[in-house]
Amino acid sequence: MGSTQFEQVERGTESAADRTLRLDRRHVFHSWSAQAQLNPMVITRARGSFIWDGAGNRYLDFGSQLVNMNIGHQHPRVVAAIQAQAEHMCMIAPQHANDARSEAARLIAERTPGDLDRIFFTNGGADANEHAVRMARLITGRYKVMSTYRSYHGGTTTAVNMTGDPRRWPNDHANTGTLHFWGPFLYRSAFHSRTVQEECERALDHLERTILFEGPDTVAAIILESIPGTAGVMVPPVGYMRGVRDLCDRFGIKLIADEVMCGFGRAGAWFAIADMGVEPDLITFAKGVNSGYVPLGGVAISDEIADFFADRTYPGGLTYSGHPLATAAAVATINVMEREGMVANAARIGREIIEPRLAEMVDRHPSLAEVRGTGAMWALELVSNPKTREPLAPYGGTSAAMAEMVSFLKSHGLLPFVNYHRMHIKPPLNIADEDLVEGLRLTDMALSIADSYVSI
Repeated sequence: MGSTQFEQVERGTESAADRTLRLDRRHVFHSWSAQAQLNPMVITRARGSFIWDGAGNRYLDFGSQLVNMNIGHQHPRVVAAIQAQAEHMCMIAPQHANDARSEAARLIAERTPGDLDRIFFTNGGADANEHAVRMARLITGRYKVMSTYRSYHGGTTTAVNMTGDPRRWPNDHANTGTLHFWGPFLYRSAFHSRTVQEECERALDHLERTILFEGPDTVAAIILESIPGTAGVMVPPVGYMRGVRDLCDRFGIKLIADEVMCGFGRAGAWFAIADMGVEPDLITFAKGVNSGYVPLGGVAISDEIADFFADRTYPGGLTYSGHPLATAAAVATINVMEREGMVANAARIGREIIEPRLAEMVDRHPSLAEVRGTGAMWALELVSNPKTREPLAPYGGTSAAMAEMVSFLKSHGLLPFVNYHRMHIKPPLNIADEDLVEGLRLTDMALSIADSYVSI
């Protein structure tokens, strides 16, 4: 029998971090990656807004991992709730009622807009979107689903085909009934708009014409990230989501709000679409519902859709739907967020700390073309030429400039979140003000590197 990592460390033959990396490269198949090109950072521990690597270096987690650690790492109340649930009941099949799932459903339903009071639990965001689409197709008897370019909805078959970024391309065989249209984004407008109002009106007109030419009676659902996340944090113009809701009502189309990333406080509200005064037919969620402490996602369902399945069997389910450990973590997370005022704090730090500092950076850095966001969810649009708006990295790729900035930030103790030519600011909602200010100071310094790649 081979020796354990602890025995190996004690003998000095191999450190725990080295063993972790060796076994990872020998046995782990990573997502969204060319396997031979990987050299993953070994993370040994995490707490609050920080993580530590195998060499003992500390990093400020400025992207909340995959924008899911809304309450930060290792919150003691949530860890204790998971431990207590594990001692009580680790797992029970989903056909049975259990107290953790029932309470989690109640707490979520209390925070959804309108009558979205039934919760179908999934394992994550991608399968939440899969099931929301399935429900919309069944209730409408239609098949097509419309989503925007510059979006991400997950890695499963329907979800990745609804996605509007390059991750879709290798998986798209044009047979999933998914269609794409342009959403509003004034800085890179598809409609040659000059003002926010023009962009809103033209985007809605474009959507209406797309529906009409596709055939309204063939479209089951429109799915939109209430605020697109990895695609660039394009907060929709005032009136846009209301306009989409009106089009859906006119043509009998179901509106699905994907709140996997922007929900549960990330945008400074429990649900971003509710803050916009719009009630969708379905809301999908994951990530922040329990900060990823145990995998969990779900669909919040309107009365109309729930009633449709009152005497019809819903043809879908999961072995771990409403898993007790995951839903106990959700109960604890929601209660912690409420008790500690994290949703209001996300709105505050966005308004009082992040936005004014980023606005000041725009004035000084020619590489920084635009900042966008709300709450604890922001994107920095980086360009190599402000006049032509040439991105600092190609669509779907990276560049020497982006790599140099990332290397600089890591060397100074900040783990950034980057996507193509953008840098995102998405810290835990309860990050200490002084840590947030330090992270923004380092970001400011990294932008000077980007400036050196600008040609005007």
